[in-house]
Amino acid sequence: MSVCNYYISILSFLLALLFGINNVLSKPEEYKTYIVHLDHSLKPSSFLTHETWHQTILKSLSKPVHGKEMLLYSYNHVMNGFSARLTPSQVSKLKKSPAHIATHEEKIGKLFTTHSPQFMGLRHSSGLWNASSYGEGVIIGMIDSGVWPESESFNEKGMPPIPTRWKGKCQNSTTNPFPCNRKLIGAQVFIKGIQAADESDSPDDSPRDFLGHGTHTSSTAAGNHVPGASQFGYANGVARGIAPGAHVAMYKVSSGGFIAESDVLAAMDQAIADGVDIMSLSLGFDHVPYFQDVIAIASLSAIEKGIFVVCSAGNDGAPNTTFNSAPWITTVGAGTLDRSFIATVTLGNDLTLEGQSKFPDRVLVVDTLLYYGKGDFEKSCSDGALNVSEVFGKVVMCDNNGSDTIFEQVRELARVEALAGILIADETLYNIDELEIPSLILPSSSGALIRKYAIEAADDASVKIMRFVLTSFGTKPAPQVAFFSSRGPDPVNPNILKPDIIAPGVEVLAAIPPIVSVEQFGNYDLGSDYAFLSGTSMSAPHVAGVAALLKAVLPEWSPAAIRSALMTTAYTVDNNGTTLTNQFTSLSGTPLDYGAGHINPNKAMDPGLIYDIDWQGYVDFLCGLGYNDTEMKAILRQSKWSCSQEGTDINYPSFVAMFSADSPNVKNFTRVLTNVGDDQSVYQLITETSQGMTIKVEPTTLTFTSKYQKQKFAASVQMNRKAPPVAYGYVKWIDQNNHIVASPVVVLNS
Repeated sequence: MSVCNYYISILSFLLALLFGINNVLSKPEEYKTYIVHLDHSLKPSSFLTHETWHQTILKSLSKPVHGKEMLLYSYNHVMNGFSARLTPSQVSKLKKSPAHIATHEEKIGKLFTTHSPQFMGLRHSSGLWNASSYGEGVIIGMIDSGVWPESESFNEKGMPPIPTRWKGKCQNSTTNPFPCNRKLIGAQVFIKGIQAADESDSPDDSPRDFLGHGTHTSSTAAGNHVPGASQFGYANGVARGIAPGAHVAMYKVSSGGFIAESDVLAAMDQAIADGVDIMSLSLGFDHVPYFQDVIAIASLSAIEKGIFVVCSAGNDGAPNTTFNSAPWITTVGAGTLDRSFIATVTLGNDLTLEGQSKFPDRVLVVDTLLYYGKGDFEKSCSDGALNVSEVFGKVVMCDNNGSDTIFEQVRELARVEALAGILIADETLYNIDELEIPSLILPSSSGALIRKYAIEAADDASVKIMRFVLTSFGTKPAPQVAFFSSRGPDPVNPNILKPDIIAPGVEVLAAIPPIVSVEQFGNYDLGSDYAFLSGTSMSAPHVAGVAALLKAVLPEWSPAAIRSALMTTAYTVDNNGTTLTNQFTSLSGTPLDYGAGHINPNKAMDPGLIYDIDWQGYVDFLCGLGYNDTEMKAILRQSKWSCSQEGTDINYPSFVAMFSADSPNVKNFTRVLTNVGDDQSVYQLITETSQGMTIKVEPTTLTFTSKYQKQKFAASVQMNRKAPPVAYGYVKWIDQNNHIVASPVVVLNS
């Protein structure tokens, strides 16, 4: 290379470097959404509203941009502050304001995606339904994906007038009319944050539900009576919510499955202002400390105003995955129902067998040859293993060959134009409504009987009849803990047992928009007015409905009192008489799986005693977590508070004792019980323990002489150093009227 060319190349490199640096320096900063906490006591008196103050603050950060364009929401109830689109340099400037408390970048979360009232023991003639008039006069606020107002579940037949205290509204879009009535009394939209994050695909700004999630959860909580509801004939009967007499208000925060913190805060803020009694959220964000958790912060504000807040525990299924776990939130896991969807087959020898099926058509397969196959067992119904000439128009039995799923086997049956399939699987399967041809799934024990018959009958083997679209009740064991239901210990604070309880969350039938595809059949999308969905998203509205019933009967009860009643009366034994088990493994569960147990609504109406918690109780709990002043201000919305105790012990209806190798092997607790039963009551202590733990309680007798009288007791949990990683037991108080006030005690040994 010549000297001249060398210097030219050096010069080119320097120019390119200079050009690149200039590009970096001149590149505009990216706008992101931030949640900003302010000290409202520093608002100048010249501003009539917080919103005008917030707009002025934002205008001062960037002259060319109008504050109103940057501002997404101004919050009045859930926190003191706002959410806005800001650059990092604007955030830095904002933090210099004397009124600034804390700021964090918004996070994106997700939604956690009939017969259940009867399974929970609700009856027309007696119990909680009868006493509460089905929840009449109570308002349930749903924070979800919208609602389909034309669904029959939201008809106003038999509904009382809208409560005069209601301040909400029905938001209409410019292109899509949205009718409200005495059942669906309000619907509003809060999707500015998710739209700014480009995670929204909503066709308009209507509260209308285009996902199906919000319609399903709302009708589960408080849908009206609808006869003849089913999904393609399965579970046919009267659909109704848990509190069919309650009113529903929808606060839409999602249009595409994702949610933004700013939107959820705004929706909860509005729900508080509107006057809801119950708030239900089947959604969540990543695990963060309470002072950064927008649902925890907003829920604490709601609890302060007497609003019961219930949230899904999440669908991650594994230990240490519970969401929405602040102790003022009622956190709900999912359980199964005692209902199954079946088909039957009667063979040529008159043997009739029953198995799983959700084929979406009431087809009959009559007097048809049965093909079992020839040759290699391991390749039974594998891709390409069958010949059209041998199986066309026949019922084909496929062995569980260990390598192909039933879905792959059915694709092979469809390829060779089999008339129907008999498949073998010993576990409960899901998405079986997606099978392409009429198919029946049997356990291996039944499969052995068919195999024996097919071999003996050879070419004469036949099926007399196969019947589909059948629903069976009384399935055992039930309930079980759903395989997907998030389990404790809680990742944010393992000292609080979460979930609190479980409720039906597997294949729950409820309303859905008719424009949403329920399943595919061949090349066609199938729609329905009612559909099965599974998830803790489905279990939370069951609890919201029960809370509405309790609120109607006992309006003076605090949210903590309602949660206590639900927890201490829950049951932990299934319809086989054994401890609740895991849905897939069938192994016995622990309170880390199911909390206090499965919800038992009628018992919750008369719990005998409650563990109540007032505002100061939650403040003391937060004080014990060691949060600094900035963090306490963010969650309490107050500049002053007092801490009246040390430690994080709280008057909760459950106990968690954590031990490590270098910690003392005794954990002490104090609890206060309030009598909500008979004036004259005497409760005796019963403790139950498992290997490796001891529970001691003083006193062992609690005597009450009046209603609402309080009595204190102290409990100590001692761990044996050879204890397993998880042990559990119960503290139970039993009176002369057979009230059983049960609290789980979990020992974690690390």
